[in-house]
Amino acid sequence: MKLSRKHLLTGAAVALAVIVVALKYGTFVLNPWTRDGQVRAEVVQVTPRISGPIVSLPIVDNQFVKAGDLLFEIDPRTYQASLNQARAQYDMTSDNYQAQEKQVEGAEAQIQASEAQIRQAQSSIKQLDAQIIQDKAEFDRQLDLLPKRATSQKSVDRARANYDVTLEQREGALAALAQAHASLAQAQADLAKTRATLGAAGDANASLRQAKAAVEQAQLNLEFTRVTAPVDGYITNLNLRMGSQAVANQPALALVDTSSYWVHGYFKETSIENIRSGDKAIVTLMTYPDDPLQGHVDSIGWGIAQQDGSTGFELLPTISPTFEWIRLAQRVPVRIHLDEVPDGVALRVGTTASVLVRTGTSGDQ
Repeated sequence: MKLSRKHLLTGAAVALAVIVVALKYGTFVLNPWTRDGQVRAEVVQVTPRISGPIVSLPIVDNQFVKAGDLLFEIDPRTYQASLNQARAQYDMTSDNYQAQEKQVEGAEAQIQASEAQIRQAQSSIKQLDAQIIQDKAEFDRQLDLLPKRATSQKSVDRARANYDVTLEQREGALAALAQAHASLAQAQADLAKTRATLGAAGDANASLRQAKAAVEQAQLNLEFTRVTAPVDGYITNLNLRMGSQAVANQPALALVDTSSYWVHGYFKETSIENIRSGDKAIVTLMTYPDDPLQGHVDSIGWGIAQQDGSTGFELLPTISPTFEWIRLAQRVPVRIHLDEVPDGVALRVGTTASVLVRTGTSGDQ
């Protein structure tokens, strides 16, 4: 009886071990699993748009900042002076433009005045032509009457004087007409020259637009002296110092975007056949082994770098030696989106993680 009980206990223990092994097999063999995982995040390289010495540095290494917080400030005095100069140049250009506009208005007014003078001279000549005919007829009539003693010499002289005056007036009108045409031609030439110098009108004027653009660029450069955080995140590996030179378009510091964390699990190529986007995943951080995180497969990598075939010494291809009896499976990155991160878990880029993917769960809610 004791032997039978012992056998039963042994059998139960063996059965339990088999069940545990089966469960472990189902979890870690049937479901792809890797210890080769890393926490990743978008690392923003904060880059100044302008150059200059740093005069304010209110941050410290590993500090958390929110989007819009001041990271550092570049000496603004040079850029303020440039803005003042650009504004003064814009004012000068605007004054010159307005003066040229007045010249255009003056030339247009002169054209109108010359055209009016031409019309007036032409009208006067027409009237004088009619008056000349009249005065000539009266003078001829007086001459015909004089031998007949039907008029006096005084009347003849008066008629001749009137005729001569009208002729002189017509000559003056012709001279005025010629002068009006000359004034019109000069006014038209002045208008064309002034318009050519002025350029397009209003906001389309090239000189005004150039001066305005210079002001806007100077204003932007002044604003660029204050470098702010583009996202919420942690300052990492801060090497800036007060008084050091910031260089335009050269990264000055790194900012880890805290809204962008994910995990890269590097799975053997023999394990990814059944992995699908949306499959649930369990992520265990080495930092927090007792706090597994829930996530899901976001995507699977489509390529990895290969050293074989790269150009080496003397432009010959580099080929690594292989061992025929060993075939190592390549590792393919699988991107895991973290569904939720508990308050007590602090993610850090580059830290180690284990990843288990529960295949066939992409359709589960």
